[in-house]
Amino acid sequence: MEYSILADSFFKMESTTKRLELTKILVELFEKTPHEVISKIVYLLQGKLRPDFEGIELGVAEKLAIRAISKSSGIPIKKIEEEYRKGGDIGHAASIILEQKTQTTFLVEDITVERVYETLLKISKSEGSRSQDMKMKYISSLLNDATPLEAIYILKILLGTLRLGIAENTVMDALAVAFSGNKDNRKILEHAYNVSSDLGKVAETIATKGIAGIEEFEIILFNPIRPMLADRVKSEQEAIERLGNEFAAEYKLDGERVQIHVEEEKVALFSRSLENISSYYPDIIEKIPKAIQADNAILEAEIVAVNENTGEFLPFQELMHRRRKYKIEKAVSQYPITVNFFDVLFSNEKSCLELSYAQRREKLEKIVKEDDFARYIPMEIVRNENEIEDFLENSINAGSEGLMLKQLDKPYQAGSRGSYWLKLKREYQNKLGDSLDLVVVGGFFGKGRRTGNYGTLLLATYDEDEDVFTSICKVGTGFSDESLDQLYQILNPKVTIKKNPRIISEMEADVWFEPELVIEVVASEITLSPIHKAARDKIRKGAGLALRFPKFTGKIRVEKTAEDASTNEEMITLYKGQKKVAHDKNLI
Repeated sequence: MEYSILADSFFKMESTTKRLELTKILVELFEKTPHEVISKIVYLLQGKLRPDFEGIELGVAEKLAIRAISKSSGIPIKKIEEEYRKGGDIGHAASIILEQKTQTTFLVEDITVERVYETLLKISKSEGSRSQDMKMKYISSLLNDATPLEAIYILKILLGTLRLGIAENTVMDALAVAFSGNKDNRKILEHAYNVSSDLGKVAETIATKGIAGIEEFEIILFNPIRPMLADRVKSEQEAIERLGNEFAAEYKLDGERVQIHVEEEKVALFSRSLENISSYYPDIIEKIPKAIQADNAILEAEIVAVNENTGEFLPFQELMHRRRKYKIEKAVSQYPITVNFFDVLFSNEKSCLELSYAQRREKLEKIVKEDDFARYIPMEIVRNENEIEDFLENSINAGSEGLMLKQLDKPYQAGSRGSYWLKLKREYQNKLGDSLDLVVVGGFFGKGRRTGNYGTLLLATYDEDEDVFTSICKVGTGFSDESLDQLYQILNPKVTIKKNPRIISEMEADVWFEPELVIEVVASEITLSPIHKAARDKIRKGAGLALRFPKFTGKIRVEKTAEDASTNEEMITLYKGQKKVAHDKNLI
């Protein structure tokens, strides 16, 4: 397939922010795509080569790309850097430079999607002392034969700067239309994606086998399942209103949620954002197989740092010391952990997703043999407010954040956030705040001691219906000098000149970021806002929701994706809840 077709589609997608138009462009692209290439096209649309859990990264820096452009064009590096500084986009700089190139290539090979993909794959696998030279050679070989438009998008994929404003839901909409003629079939594709976490494989299956093939999608061991998420409630009474008179309560631990895949001695660990984190936890890899009483299994657990002397749970920040590439053995001894199991998704070649919570818990307790390292998360069946309150108190005293409340008769909904699971944290009971996970979408430069840094951040909620991120507040308090420096280091690679089309904000930030980083904030209450876009028009026409007196808690939620952030529906529920509390107080 000619790469020019894909590059032309990229150009059209960058020129619009409307989801319907983006979907139409994708449908047209998919209809032109040979079935054997469709998975590659879908990965490239996402700016990647393989699904996230395989951890394949291109690892190409701007300086290397500039050297490759210079080698291909015969134009000095200094001139390329000047062009880059003018527009701030290396892809567009390359397209201008390549139009002026002084070197002539006599033998021009066709640029196909297959060639680009395989070359990028070679670049990702280049290692060793000569890897940089090899990468430059591969990049130059593509640029030698590329048109200026093709060069733009080759470089954008290489550098991770492809900003199309599309997410998985939009891609699945287009796949459903292109290969089944019915957008409503997106739900079937979504289930397949939720159990495989591999959108390229979903695309290949529907293109070659149709909807019938998608309906036969099964769980594959060592391919992570997208995790089920929970709504939040502010009180025991609200939990009973939503869940009924009898449900399970589990401790909500302040750790890292992990999906553990085990088959005999082989173990793989995946974070809630589907990153393979096995290398951070060699102690789990070594010890967990001894605790599993099954031929194979996919289990969910919470990894928590513990005090080695007392066995008490320690805060999440302590666990983050494990997130390192070097001196892992030292980190294992300095920051001991326990693995606290709470669900089973697959066992002995059979899916457990359709089983009820009660059945899955019973199965879990047969599969996992408890010891000092592997445990079950404490659970009780609760039936009234007093029982919830007592168990919540026990949870807090044990060093947990609160409770997870789960309907006993409901299945596991992979990749979904719904009312089957609810979270109740101590701070939700008396006031709003104290635990909203928001996406950093923009930054404002600081003054005084914050000069040269971001002094204030623009934050957003996730709108599940529209698959966009809507502004809800600016936050400038709660930051220490250390956390500001840390955030600056994390956010700088995510800076983008153009606002991502998925960011909905009336405010104009000094800089925009790709909507990827999630941080935790507290606030006094939620108010109506004529400026912010969260839940716009849902409460009152022309008004969105905003946070009053937001404050950063110090927690950077590296284990969460942007789509795991607090949603507009949650904000509406919290807003209505605080109004109800105020009304009830006025009646007293």
